[in-house]
Amino acid sequence: MKLDMHCHTKEGSLDGKITLYETILALREKGYQGMLITDHNSYKAYRHYKKNIQDTDKDFHDFIVLKGIEYDTIDAGHIIVIMPTGVKLPILELRGLPVGLLIDIVHHFGGVLGPAHPCGEKYLSLMNTRRGKKSRDLISRFDFIETYNACEEPESNRAASELAKRFHKPEIGGSDSHKGLCAGMGYTLIDAEIKNETDLIHALRSDTAISSGGERYMFTTKQKIGRINDVLVYSFWVYNKFLALYKGHKRKVQLHLTERSYMHQKGA
Repeated sequence: MKLDMHCHTKEGSLDGKITLYETILALREKGYQGMLITDHNSYKAYRHYKKNIQDTDKDFHDFIVLKGIEYDTIDAGHIIVIMPTGVKLPILELRGLPVGLLIDIVHHFGGVLGPAHPCGEKYLSLMNTRRGKKSRDLISRFDFIETYNACEEPESNRAASELAKRFHKPEIGGSDSHKGLCAGMGYTLIDAEIKNETDLIHALRSDTAISSGGERYMFTTKQKIGRINDVLVYSFWVYNKFLALYKGHKRKVQLHLTERSYMHQKGA
């Protein structure tokens, strides 16, 4: 199957310029069989899909829309998270967890996760954060690595692929699309039939053949504004830190509820 495993939407991302419906249309036209929604700290687009698209538009019966998220950690950049079908963890919509705790939570509930664009922008990408540089072996705790991102420099993608090979991790790819032109410019090929998130998790954890690739999207913000982009990235980092602090109380409440849910599952 051919999937775009890094998609942002207007419904779920503040900077998303393409709706989920438009993304599905664009990907189907390019020969894709499915997509993974990866909005930042939000499942809004997937809820929109379940309510307004899945059972109302029969033209999309042959296209799989999977529920994922791009989580903004407090210390290790952006992490793509995929939870089993039917598992709901509100804590994943509250940015700001440290990466070690995020890994523990996701694995406790049967999910998988991996760094998005791990060798990309400072602050936003694992290997260019203080946490990633300090603990290089942290990568061994992940289940996959995004090795092709259509919005990244070729050097960034090559470094990510080398990292995946060094740690023997599956290599996924996606467009990181925020606009219509970018949708479908990065792909993941999986030698298996994927019907839901649990199928995808099984493929990523098994010996299933998986590869990534695509073509570069040349109209990113970085391409347009050059060095000024460094200021924008730093501003986003500050914004992320502020929101993480702001949501601290809600996160503590959800952490407590998540812990109770885990202990209940363990005792059942």
